[in-house]
Amino acid sequence: MKVESAGKADYRELLNVWEASVRATHDFLREQDLLELKPLIYEQYFGAVDLTCVKGEDGAILGFCGVHDGNIEMLFIAPHARGEGIGALLLDDAVTAKGATRVDVNEQNPQALGFYQHKGFVVRDRSPLDGLGKPYPLLHMELLNTP
Repeated sequence: MKVESAGKADYRELLNVWEASVRATHDFLREQDLLELKPLIYEQYFGAVDLTCVKGEDGAILGFCGVHDGNIEMLFIAPHARGEGIGALLLDDAVTAKGATRVDVNEQNPQALGFYQHKGFVVRDRSPLDGLGKPYPLLHMELLNTP
């Protein structure tokens, strides 16, 4: 498996991976919140980040990462591909190739928090609301030792 660039032609598949991943890991989100986020992800957020992905042998996207200005803005793995090292591969690429040292994690997503802590990130700050002003607290994390 290798990390490769993702572009506009991949947006529909990326959105499907995003939705499946969010439904599997973000059980605190209301259905309405998810439905509000989908068009924003597709129409605005994908285009605002440097997107990379990992594909399976069949060419299907198994996970993706989006980085902007040293911040990991998104990292999502297809539920059936979790635990296979894809997240670590994408994260390592974001850090080494893109210079990412920061990430915001939903406080109600302990799996993501544990993943980033395991990879050397520490919580530096907390916001009571997410970026859209919703009551989903964010933990602002930073990588302690960059390569």
